[in-house]
Amino acid sequence: MSTVVVLGAGLGGTLAAYELRPKLSPNDQLVVVGQGSQYHFVPSNPWVAAGWRTRHEIEITLPEVMSRKGIGYVSKGGKRVHPGESRLELEDGSYIAYDYLVIATGPELAFDEIEGLGPDNFTQSICHVDHAERANASFNEFLKHPGPVIVGAVQGASCFGPAYEFAFILDTELRRRRMRDKVPMTFVTAEPYIGHLGLDGVGDTKGLLESELRKRHIKWITSARVTRIESAAMNIEEIGDDNIPKNAITLPFSYAMMLPAFRGVSAVRGIEGLTNARGFVIVDKKQRNPSFPNIFAVGVCVAIAPTGPTPVPVGVPKTGFMIESMVTATAENISALLNGRDPISEATWNAVCLADFGDGGVAFVAEPQIPPRNVNWSAQGKWVHYAKQAFEKYYLRKMRRGESEPFYERWIMEALGIHRLSRAPSKEVS
Repeated sequence: MSTVVVLGAGLGGTLAAYELRPKLSPNDQLVVVGQGSQYHFVPSNPWVAAGWRTRHEIEITLPEVMSRKGIGYVSKGGKRVHPGESRLELEDGSYIAYDYLVIATGPELAFDEIEGLGPDNFTQSICHVDHAERANASFNEFLKHPGPVIVGAVQGASCFGPAYEFAFILDTELRRRRMRDKVPMTFVTAEPYIGHLGLDGVGDTKGLLESELRKRHIKWITSARVTRIESAAMNIEEIGDDNIPKNAITLPFSYAMMLPAFRGVSAVRGIEGLTNARGFVIVDKKQRNPSFPNIFAVGVCVAIAPTGPTPVPVGVPKTGFMIESMVTATAENISALLNGRDPISEATWNAVCLADFGDGGVAFVAEPQIPPRNVNWSAQGKWVHYAKQAFEKYYLRKMRRGESEPFYERWIMEALGIHRLSRAPSKEVS
Protein backbone atom coordinates (compact mmCIF):
# COMPACT_ATOMS: atom_id res chain seq x y z
CA MET A 1 0.00 0.00 0.00
CA SER A 2 1.25 3.48 -0.90
CA THR A 3 0.15 6.81 0.50
CA VAL A 4 -0.22 9.83 -1.78
CA VAL A 5 -0.84 13.18 -0.09
CA VAL A 6 -2.11 16.29 -1.86
CA LEU A 7 -1.27 19.49 0.03
CA GLY A 8 -3.82 22.14 -0.93
CA ALA A 9 -7.51 21.93 -1.79
CA GLY A 10 -7.94 24.70 -4.32
CA LEU A 11 -8.37 24.19 -8.05
CA GLY A 12 -5.10 22.30 -8.58
CA GLY A 13 -5.26 20.17 -5.44
CA THR A 14 -8.89 19.17 -5.85
CA LEU A 15 -8.46 18.23 -9.50
CA ALA A 16 -5.26 16.34 -8.66
CA ALA A 17 -7.17 14.21 -6.16
CA TYR A 18 -9.97 13.53 -8.64
CA GLU A 19 -7.47 12.42 -11.30
CA LEU A 20 -5.25 10.40 -8.98
CA ARG A 21 -7.91 8.28 -7.30
CA PRO A 22 -8.84 6.19 -10.38
CA LYS A 23 -5.14 5.65 -11.14
CA LEU A 24 -4.31 4.23 -7.69
CA SER A 25 -5.04 0.70 -6.53
CA PRO A 26 -7.86 0.12 -4.03
CA ASN A 27 -5.21 -0.48 -1.36
CA ASP A 28 -3.45 2.83 -1.95
CA GLN A 29 -4.37 5.72 0.32
CA LEU A 30 -5.05 9.19 -1.08
CA VAL A 31 -5.34 12.11 1.36
CA VAL A 32 -6.05 15.77 0.62
CA VAL A 33 -4.94 18.36 3.20
CA GLY A 34 -6.80 21.67 2.99
CA GLN A 35 -7.41 24.81 5.02
CA GLY A 36 -11.02 24.34 6.09
CA SER A 37 -13.67 22.33 4.29
CA GLN A 38 -14.91 24.72 1.57
CA TYR A 39 -13.77 25.06 -2.04
CA HIS A 40 -14.54 28.37 -3.74
CA PHE A 41 -14.43 29.02 -7.48
CA VAL A 42 -11.83 31.79 -7.57
CA PRO A 43 -12.65 33.08 -11.11
CA SER A 44 -16.04 34.23 -9.75
CA ASN A 45 -14.49 36.48 -7.08
CA PRO A 46 -14.79 39.66 -9.21
CA TRP A 47 -18.55 38.99 -9.39
CA VAL A 48 -18.71 38.50 -5.60
CA ALA A 49 -16.91 41.81 -5.09
CA ALA A 50 -19.41 43.58 -7.35
CA GLY A 51 -22.38 41.95 -5.61
CA TRP A 52 -23.27 39.77 -8.62
CA ARG A 53 -22.65 36.51 -6.72
CA THR A 54 -22.70 35.37 -3.11
CA ARG A 55 -20.04 33.07 -1.70
CA HIS A 56 -22.65 30.35 -1.23
CA GLU A 57 -23.28 30.27 -4.98
CA ILE A 58 -19.64 29.47 -5.73
CA GLU A 59 -18.67 27.14 -2.89
CA ILE A 60 -18.54 23.37 -2.46
CA THR A 61 -18.20 21.36 0.75
CA LEU A 62 -15.22 19.16 -0.08
CA PRO A 63 -15.30 16.38 2.57
CA GLU A 64 -18.66 15.19 1.23
CA VAL A 65 -17.36 14.93 -2.35
CA MET A 66 -14.04 13.43 -1.30
CA SER A 67 -15.75 10.78 0.83
CA ARG A 68 -17.90 9.68 -2.12
CA LYS A 69 -14.78 9.30 -4.24
CA GLY A 70 -12.84 7.31 -1.64
CA ILE A 71 -10.46 10.17 -0.85
CA GLY A 72 -9.44 11.10 2.69
CA TYR A 73 -9.76 14.75 3.64
CA VAL A 74 -7.97 16.63 6.42
CA SER A 75 -9.06 20.23 7.07
CA LYS A 76 -6.36 21.12 9.63
CA GLY A 77 -3.98 22.62 7.06
CA GLY A 78 -0.31 21.89 6.46
CA LYS A 79 2.29 23.61 8.65
CA ARG A 80 5.57 22.34 7.19
CA VAL A 81 6.80 19.86 4.63
CA HIS A 82 9.73 17.71 5.79
CA PRO A 83 10.94 16.34 2.45
CA GLY A 84 13.99 14.51 3.82
CA GLU A 85 11.68 12.46 6.03
CA SER A 86 8.78 12.18 3.54
CA ARG A 87 6.26 13.52 6.00
CA LEU A 88 3.94 16.49 6.28
CA GLU A 89 3.48 18.32 9.57
CA LEU A 90 -0.06 19.57 10.17
CA GLU A 91 -1.12 22.74 11.96
CA ASP A 92 -2.10 20.79 15.08
CA GLY A 93 1.39 19.27 15.37
CA SER A 94 0.50 15.83 14.00
CA TYR A 95 2.16 14.28 10.95
CA ILE A 96 1.19 12.39 7.81
CA ALA A 97 3.82 10.17 6.20
CA TYR A 98 3.71 9.96 2.41
CA ASP A 99 5.22 7.99 -0.41
CA TYR A 100 4.38 10.76 -2.88
CA LEU A 101 3.42 14.35 -2.18
CA VAL A 102 1.66 16.73 -4.58
CA ILE A 103 2.07 20.37 -3.53
CA ALA A 104 -0.88 22.45 -4.72
CA THR A 105 -1.04 25.13 -2.06
CA GLY A 106 -1.53 28.19 -4.20
CA PRO A 107 0.33 31.33 -3.07
CA GLU A 108 0.74 33.45 0.01
CA LEU A 109 -0.46 37.00 -0.66
CA ALA A 110 2.41 39.43 -0.05
CA PHE A 111 0.42 42.46 1.12
CA ASP A 112 3.11 43.30 3.68
CA GLU A 113 5.65 44.14 0.96
CA ILE A 114 4.01 47.51 0.30
CA GLU A 115 3.03 49.86 3.11
CA GLY A 116 -0.75 50.32 3.27
CA LEU A 117 -1.60 47.52 0.79
CA GLY A 118 -4.36 45.02 1.41
CA PRO A 119 -7.80 44.60 2.98
CA ASP A 120 -6.38 45.04 6.47
CA ASN A 121 -5.13 48.45 5.34
CA PHE A 122 -6.42 50.76 2.61
CA THR A 123 -7.01 48.67 -0.53
CA GLN A 124 -9.29 45.79 -1.42
CA SER A 125 -8.44 42.38 -2.90
CA ILE A 126 -10.30 39.73 -4.91
CA CYS A 127 -7.75 36.95 -4.48
CA HIS A 128 -9.88 35.10 -1.91
CA VAL A 129 -13.65 34.95 -1.46
CA ASP A 130 -13.30 36.45 2.04
CA HIS A 131 -11.52 39.42 0.49
CA ALA A 132 -14.12 39.66 -2.28
CA GLU A 133 -16.90 39.86 0.30
CA ARG A 134 -15.06 42.67 2.10
CA ALA A 135 -14.49 44.41 -1.23
CA ASN A 136 -18.23 44.27 -1.87
CA ALA A 137 -19.07 45.68 1.56
CA SER A 138 -16.58 48.50 0.99
CA PHE A 139 -18.02 49.13 -2.49
CA ASN A 140 -21.53 49.48 -1.03
CA GLU A 141 -20.21 52.09 1.41
CA PHE A 142 -18.38 53.82 -1.45
CA LEU A 143 -21.64 54.17 -3.37
CA LYS A 144 -22.96 56.48 -0.65
CA HIS A 145 -20.09 58.91 -1.31
CA PRO A 146 -18.64 58.13 -4.76
CA GLY A 147 -15.26 59.43 -5.84
CA PRO A 148 -12.09 58.33 -7.68
CA VAL A 149 -11.42 54.59 -8.14
CA ILE A 150 -8.10 52.82 -8.69
CA VAL A 151 -7.91 49.21 -9.88
CA GLY A 152 -4.81 47.27 -10.86
CA ALA A 153 -1.87 45.11 -9.79
CA VAL A 154 1.33 46.01 -7.97
CA GLN A 155 4.93 45.19 -8.81
CA GLY A 156 5.69 41.48 -8.71
CA ALA A 157 2.06 40.54 -9.34
CA SER A 158 1.48 37.65 -11.72
CA CYS A 159 -2.31 37.56 -12.03
CA PHE A 160 -3.48 40.52 -14.10
CA GLY A 161 -6.62 39.19 -15.76
CA PRO A 162 -8.85 39.55 -12.67
CA ALA A 163 -7.74 43.19 -12.28
CA TYR A 164 -8.90 44.01 -15.81
CA GLU A 165 -12.11 42.08 -15.20
CA PHE A 166 -12.88 43.92 -11.99
CA ALA A 167 -12.21 47.35 -13.52
CA PHE A 168 -14.64 46.67 -16.36
CA ILE A 169 -17.21 44.99 -14.11
CA LEU A 170 -17.17 48.04 -11.80
CA ASP A 171 -17.59 50.29 -14.82
CA THR A 172 -20.60 48.21 -15.93
CA GLU A 173 -22.16 48.25 -12.46
CA LEU A 174 -21.68 52.01 -12.07
CA ARG A 175 -23.25 52.68 -15.47
CA ARG A 176 -26.22 50.52 -14.55
CA ARG A 177 -26.63 52.64 -11.43
CA ARG A 178 -26.29 55.85 -13.49
CA MET A 179 -23.32 56.82 -11.32
CA ARG A 180 -20.40 56.38 -13.70
CA ASP A 181 -20.17 60.12 -14.33
CA LYS A 182 -19.32 60.64 -10.64
CA VAL A 183 -16.41 58.16 -10.62
CA PRO A 184 -13.06 58.86 -12.33
CA MET A 185 -11.23 55.56 -12.83
CA THR A 186 -7.54 54.75 -13.26
CA PHE A 187 -5.96 51.37 -14.00
CA VAL A 188 -2.53 51.09 -12.37
CA THR A 189 -0.34 48.15 -13.37
CA ALA A 190 3.23 46.89 -13.20
CA GLU A 191 2.89 45.61 -16.78
CA PRO A 192 5.14 47.35 -19.33
CA TYR A 193 2.10 47.84 -21.56
CA ILE A 194 -1.65 47.29 -21.34
CA GLY A 195 -2.50 43.69 -22.20
CA HIS A 196 0.92 42.25 -21.36
CA LEU A 197 -0.77 40.03 -18.72
CA GLY A 198 2.56 38.62 -17.57
CA LEU A 199 2.68 36.75 -20.88
CA ASP A 200 4.05 39.42 -23.24
CA GLY A 201 0.52 39.59 -24.62
CA VAL A 202 -1.64 36.99 -26.33
CA GLY A 203 -2.82 37.79 -29.85
CA ASP A 204 -3.90 41.44 -29.85
CA THR A 205 -4.64 41.76 -26.12
CA LYS A 206 -2.74 45.06 -26.14
CA GLY A 207 -5.01 46.61 -28.74
CA LEU A 208 -8.19 45.00 -27.40
CA LEU A 209 -7.67 46.06 -23.80
CA GLU A 210 -6.42 49.56 -24.63
CA SER A 211 -9.50 50.08 -26.81
CA GLU A 212 -11.77 48.84 -24.02
CA LEU A 213 -10.17 51.18 -21.48
CA ARG A 214 -10.55 54.14 -23.82
CA LYS A 215 -14.16 53.29 -24.61
CA ARG A 216 -14.97 53.18 -20.90
CA HIS A 217 -13.01 56.36 -20.06
CA ILE A 218 -10.55 54.56 -17.81
CA LYS A 219 -7.09 56.13 -17.70
CA TRP A 220 -4.05 53.95 -17.15
CA ILE A 221 -0.50 53.98 -15.82
CA THR A 222 1.90 51.18 -16.85
CA SER A 223 5.32 50.23 -15.47
CA ALA A 224 3.99 51.49 -12.16
CA ARG A 225 5.80 50.80 -8.90
CA VAL A 226 3.56 51.45 -5.90
CA THR A 227 5.72 52.84 -3.10
CA ARG A 228 3.17 53.57 -0.36
CA ILE A 229 -0.58 53.65 0.10
CA GLU A 230 -2.35 56.01 2.47
CA SER A 231 -5.99 56.11 3.52
CA ALA A 232 -7.07 58.07 0.43
CA ALA A 233 -3.96 58.31 -1.77
CA MET A 234 -1.66 55.95 -3.66
CA ASN A 235 1.97 56.94 -4.22
CA ILE A 236 3.40 55.61 -7.48
CA GLU A 237 6.68 55.78 -9.38
CA GLU A 238 6.40 55.42 -13.13
CA ILE A 239 9.54 53.58 -14.29
CA GLY A 240 11.14 54.20 -17.68
CA ASP A 241 12.59 51.60 -20.03
CA ASP A 242 16.02 52.47 -18.57
CA ASN A 243 14.73 51.30 -15.15
CA ILE A 244 14.96 54.83 -13.79
CA PRO A 245 11.90 56.53 -12.23
CA LYS A 246 10.61 59.14 -14.67
CA ASN A 247 7.55 60.37 -12.84
CA ALA A 248 6.28 60.42 -9.25
CA ILE A 249 2.50 60.40 -8.96
CA THR A 250 0.13 60.68 -6.04
CA LEU A 251 -3.33 59.43 -6.99
CA PRO A 252 -6.30 60.16 -4.73
CA PHE A 253 -8.94 57.44 -4.35
CA SER A 254 -12.17 56.73 -2.56
CA TYR A 255 -12.05 53.04 -3.48
CA ALA A 256 -9.10 50.92 -4.60
CA MET A 257 -8.56 47.26 -5.49
CA MET A 258 -4.95 46.25 -6.11
CA LEU A 259 -3.78 42.69 -6.64
CA PRO A 260 -0.64 41.86 -4.62
CA ALA A 261 2.51 39.98 -5.49
CA PHE A 262 2.57 36.28 -4.64
CA ARG A 263 5.16 34.20 -2.79
CA GLY A 264 5.35 30.59 -1.68
CA VAL A 265 3.51 29.56 1.47
CA SER A 266 5.34 29.10 4.78
CA ALA A 267 4.87 25.31 4.64
CA VAL A 268 7.46 25.09 1.84
CA ARG A 269 9.24 28.46 1.72
CA GLY A 270 12.95 28.33 2.54
CA ILE A 271 13.44 24.58 2.02
CA GLU A 272 16.70 24.21 0.10
CA GLY A 273 16.32 22.25 -3.10
CA LEU A 274 12.53 22.36 -2.97
CA THR A 275 11.79 26.04 -3.54
CA ASN A 276 13.38 29.10 -5.11
CA ALA A 277 14.21 32.33 -3.29
CA ARG A 278 10.61 33.46 -3.58
CA GLY A 279 9.29 30.23 -2.09
CA PHE A 280 7.86 28.70 -5.29
CA VAL A 281 8.36 24.97 -5.86
CA ILE A 282 11.00 23.99 -8.41
CA VAL A 283 9.83 21.31 -10.86
CA ASP A 284 11.10 19.67 -14.04
CA LYS A 285 9.07 19.00 -17.18
CA LYS A 286 7.37 16.07 -15.43
CA GLN A 287 6.13 18.40 -12.61
CA ARG A 288 8.66 16.66 -10.34
CA ASN A 289 11.10 18.30 -7.96
CA PRO A 290 14.69 17.43 -8.95
CA SER A 291 16.00 17.27 -5.38
CA PHE A 292 13.11 15.30 -3.89
CA PRO A 293 11.77 13.04 -6.67
CA ASN A 294 8.77 11.86 -4.65
CA ILE A 295 7.43 15.43 -4.59
CA PHE A 296 5.40 16.94 -7.43
CA ALA A 297 3.82 20.40 -7.67
CA VAL A 298 0.99 21.96 -9.66
CA GLY A 299 -0.63 25.36 -9.96
CA VAL A 300 0.29 28.78 -8.66
CA CYS A 301 2.89 27.39 -6.25
CA VAL A 302 5.13 26.29 -9.16
CA ALA A 303 8.23 28.35 -10.00
CA ILE A 304 8.10 29.78 -13.53
CA ALA A 305 10.62 32.30 -14.85
CA PRO A 306 9.29 35.61 -16.24
CA THR A 307 8.79 35.81 -20.00
CA GLY A 308 11.48 38.50 -20.23
CA PRO A 309 12.89 41.60 -18.54
CA THR A 310 10.49 44.44 -17.73
CA PRO A 311 11.10 47.85 -16.09
CA VAL A 312 8.98 46.75 -13.11
CA PRO A 313 8.95 43.07 -11.97
CA VAL A 314 6.09 41.10 -13.53
CA GLY A 315 5.32 37.46 -12.79
CA VAL A 316 3.78 34.76 -14.97
CA PRO A 317 0.15 33.76 -14.34
CA LYS A 318 -0.85 30.13 -13.92
CA THR A 319 -4.20 29.95 -15.69
CA GLY A 320 -6.90 27.31 -15.31
CA PHE A 321 -6.22 25.04 -18.28
CA MET A 322 -2.48 25.36 -17.71
CA ILE A 323 -3.01 24.09 -14.15
CA GLU A 324 -5.24 21.27 -15.43
CA SER A 325 -2.47 20.16 -17.77
CA MET A 326 -0.01 20.11 -14.83
CA VAL A 327 -2.51 18.01 -12.85
CA THR A 328 -2.95 15.43 -15.61
CA ALA A 329 0.81 15.06 -16.12
CA THR A 330 1.34 14.66 -12.38
CA ALA A 331 -1.37 12.02 -12.03
CA GLU A 332 0.01 10.07 -15.01
CA ASN A 333 3.56 10.21 -13.68
CA ILE A 334 2.73 9.15 -10.12
CA SER A 335 0.69 6.28 -11.53
CA ALA A 336 3.65 5.25 -13.68
CA LEU A 337 6.02 5.29 -10.69
CA LEU A 338 3.65 3.25 -8.55
CA ASN A 339 3.52 0.67 -11.34
CA GLY A 340 7.28 0.47 -11.76
CA ARG A 341 7.54 2.60 -14.90
CA ASP A 342 9.46 5.77 -15.64
CA PRO A 343 7.41 8.99 -15.70
CA ILE A 344 7.14 10.32 -19.26
CA SER A 345 4.13 12.66 -19.23
CA GLU A 346 4.69 16.37 -19.78
CA ALA A 347 2.08 19.08 -19.46
CA THR A 348 1.45 21.25 -22.50
CA TRP A 349 0.92 24.37 -20.35
CA ASN A 350 -1.64 25.55 -22.90
CA ALA A 351 -3.91 28.41 -21.84
CA VAL A 352 -7.59 28.91 -22.63
CA CYS A 353 -9.05 31.95 -20.86
CA LEU A 354 -12.32 33.86 -20.67
CA ALA A 355 -12.14 37.35 -19.16
CA ASP A 356 -15.54 38.83 -18.33
CA PHE A 357 -16.06 42.60 -18.67
CA GLY A 358 -19.56 42.74 -17.24
CA ASP A 359 -21.27 43.22 -20.59
CA GLY A 360 -18.68 41.70 -22.89
CA GLY A 361 -15.23 40.22 -22.58
CA VAL A 362 -12.03 38.90 -24.13
CA ALA A 363 -11.13 35.27 -24.82
CA PHE A 364 -7.69 34.01 -25.69
CA VAL A 365 -5.89 30.79 -26.52
CA ALA A 366 -2.13 30.48 -26.06
CA GLU A 367 -0.42 27.22 -27.00
CA PRO A 368 1.73 27.03 -24.99
CA GLN A 369 1.07 29.79 -22.50
CA ILE A 370 4.76 30.79 -22.40
CA PRO A 371 6.00 32.21 -25.75
CA PRO A 372 7.07 31.38 -28.42
CA ARG A 373 3.71 29.81 -29.28
CA ASN A 374 2.12 27.57 -31.86
CA VAL A 375 -1.24 29.33 -31.37
CA ASN A 376 -1.53 32.98 -30.32
CA TRP A 377 -5.18 34.08 -30.58
CA SER A 378 -7.54 36.51 -28.87
CA ALA A 379 -11.03 37.84 -29.59
CA GLN A 380 -13.71 39.90 -27.88
CA GLY A 381 -17.47 40.20 -27.80
CA LYS A 382 -20.61 39.90 -25.70
CA TRP A 383 -20.48 36.13 -26.18
CA VAL A 384 -17.52 35.95 -23.76
CA HIS A 385 -19.67 37.30 -20.90
CA TYR A 386 -22.23 34.55 -21.41
CA ALA A 387 -19.58 31.90 -22.05
CA LYS A 388 -17.94 32.61 -18.71
CA GLN A 389 -21.27 32.37 -16.89
CA ALA A 390 -21.88 29.00 -18.53
CA PHE A 391 -18.35 27.87 -17.72
CA GLU A 392 -18.84 28.76 -14.05
CA LYS A 393 -21.95 26.58 -13.85
CA TYR A 394 -20.27 23.72 -15.71
CA TYR A 395 -17.09 23.83 -13.62
CA LEU A 396 -18.90 23.90 -10.29
CA ARG A 397 -21.04 20.98 -11.44
CA LYS A 398 -18.07 18.80 -12.33
CA MET A 399 -16.30 19.72 -9.08
CA ARG A 400 -19.39 18.67 -7.11
CA ARG A 401 -19.45 15.39 -9.05
CA GLY A 402 -15.78 14.78 -8.34
CA GLU A 403 -14.70 14.86 -11.99
CA SER A 404 -11.59 16.39 -13.48
CA GLU A 405 -12.08 15.92 -17.22
CA PRO A 406 -15.35 14.32 -18.36
CA PHE A 407 -15.03 12.46 -21.66
CA TYR A 408 -17.09 15.05 -23.54
CA GLU A 409 -14.82 17.88 -22.35
CA ARG A 410 -11.78 15.94 -23.52
CA TRP A 411 -13.44 15.24 -26.87
CA ILE A 412 -14.33 18.90 -27.44
CA MET A 413 -10.90 20.21 -26.47
CA GLU A 414 -9.08 17.65 -28.58
CA ALA A 415 -11.38 18.43 -31.52
CA LEU A 416 -10.18 22.03 -31.15
CA GLY A 417 -6.58 20.85 -31.06
CA ILE A 418 -6.12 21.78 -27.39
CA HIS A 419 -4.43 19.05 -25.35
CA ARG A 420 -3.35 18.67 -21.74
CA LEU A 421 -0.36 16.41 -22.39
CA SER A 422 2.59 16.27 -24.73
CA ARG A 423 4.52 13.05 -24.43
CA ALA A 424 8.25 13.04 -23.82
CA PRO A 425 10.53 11.95 -26.71
CA SER A 426 10.49 8.21 -27.27
CA LYS A 427 14.15 7.84 -26.26
CA GLU A 428 13.13 8.71 -22.69
CA VAL A 429 10.63 5.88 -22.53
CA SER A 430 12.01 2.83 -20.74
